[in-house]
Amino acid sequence: MVERAADGVRQRNLSTVLRLIHLEGPQSRSQLTSRTGLNRSTVAALAGELVELGLAQERAPVETNRVGRPSPVVSVHPGVTAVAVNPEVDAVTSAAVGLGGQVVTRERVELDSVVGPEQTAELTRSVISRWHDHELDGVPPVGIGLAVPGLVRAADGLVRLAPHLEWRDAPVRDLVQSATGLPVVIGNDASLGAVAEHRFGAGRGVDDLVYLNGGASGIGGGLVVAGHAVTGAGGYAGEFGQNRPGITHAADRRGGSGAGVLEDEVSRARLLEAVGLQAADEPRLAAAIAAASDHVVDAEVDRQRRILATALANAVNVLNPSVAILGGFLATLAERDLDGLVSAVVEQAMPGVADDLEVRVAALGEDRLLIGAAEAAFAALLADPLVVQTR
Repeated sequence: MVERAADGVRQRNLSTVLRLIHLEGPQSRSQLTSRTGLNRSTVAALAGELVELGLAQERAPVETNRVGRPSPVVSVHPGVTAVAVNPEVDAVTSAAVGLGGQVVTRERVELDSVVGPEQTAELTRSVISRWHDHELDGVPPVGIGLAVPGLVRAADGLVRLAPHLEWRDAPVRDLVQSATGLPVVIGNDASLGAVAEHRFGAGRGVDDLVYLNGGASGIGGGLVVAGHAVTGAGGYAGEFGQNRPGITHAADRRGGSGAGVLEDEVSRARLLEAVGLQAADEPRLAAAIAAASDHVVDAEVDRQRRILATALANAVNVLNPSVAILGGFLATLAERDLDGLVSAVVEQAMPGVADDLEVRVAALGEDRLLIGAAEAAFAALLADPLVVQTR
C-alpha cells in the first residue's frame, strides 16, 4: 500500500514537471523547484527520470555573473511527437507536432470530393508511413489526434454528425486506430482550436474566453471558463455556427427565410465567390480579400462583419468572457478593422458586460486546429509520463 502511494506521488510529480516544460518552455532546475514547491534533489531526480524516459533533455546552463553554480536547463525532447489530422470538405491536413506545441511538419492534401471516414483512416496511415524515416526520425508518434468539423460524442468518440463531410454515426476514431495501430483521440475541431489558443496562442493566460473558428465546413467554437475547457454533457458545446443572430437589415440576409443560422450568413464560401476563387487555403483567401479593389468584395466583407458582431455580442451577453478569439476566415474579417468590430460588439452587448472585452485574432494561424488535436493526443502522456514504459 505504501509503495503504491509512493508510485502515485512519483507519477503526479513527473506529470507536473513535464506539463511545466511542455506548456511554458525550457526551465532551469531552480525554476522548477520554485514552481513545484519540491526540493532540489527531488526535482533533479524527476528531471533525470524524464530524460531516461526519452521525454526530456537537459543542457548546461548559460554562464552568468551570478554567484553560485548555475542550474541545468530542462526542456522537452524534440523527438516526442503526435500526429494531428484535420479532415475538411476540400482537403485533409496532417501535421507532426512535438511537445511544446511545435509543428515539425505539415501536409495539406486537396481533394476533388468529400473525404469519407475510411479514406481518412487510409490517408492517416499513409502519411505516418511516409514520415517515419525522416520527419519522425524513425520514432513512432505517441498517438494521433483527429480534429473533425462536427459533433463528436465524448463518451466513445463517435462522430454523430459532420454535415458538411456527410458523416453520420461514423466510427472514424476506431477506423484510424485499426489502420495505424496507434492510440487515437478525436474531438471537434473548433473546441480543440480553443484549447490550442488557450495554451499556446492568443488566449494564453486568459481564464475566460470564447473562441470562434471559421472554416470550409462552417463556424464552430470553444469555451474556456475559469481556466478549464467546457465541452458540455455530451461533448457538443460550442456550436456557435448554428445560432441565429438577429439581422437588423433585411438586405443583409442571404440564407433565405427558412435559414439564417450564423454559418449560412457568415460564410467562407460566400467570400470565395466574391473574390472569384473556387478553393483556397486561409492565407490565399486572406490575400485575395486584401488585394481586391472590387466594391462587391468590400460589401460582402462588411455585411459579414455586421452579422458576426451581433453573434459575438450574443455570446458575450451569455458568457461574459474577457477575450473573444477569432480564427480562420473570421480572423480575416476581424483584421479588416479590429477596433471597429469591437465597437460594434460593445454597442450591441448589455451595458457593462463588454466593458473590458478584447477581441483577438488567433495567434497560431493555420496550425491552431492541428496543435489542439495534438494536445488531445498528448493528454494521456502528460497525465502519466510512465505510460511510455508500457508502449
